[in-house]
Amino acid sequence: MAKAPRPRIDRTDYGEHNCAIPTVGGLSISWKIDYYDPALIFLSDDPANPEITSRVLTIMLASEY
Repeated sequence: MAKAPRPRIDRTDYGEHNCAIPTVGGLSISWKIDYYDPALIFLSDDPANPEITSRVLTIMLASEY
């Protein structure tokens, strides 16, 4: 069994691992997770608290960034 390459995991300015750019079928795909307040207007005051945090996953081609 061939070993798949590990995706590049980026750290944000806050040291979090909430984004990556893996290559799938020759295309670089970018994904990231953002942590918002329940109204999806501002960033969450405490991303670890699910009571006050809504998570948003963004997926796109890295070339579109």
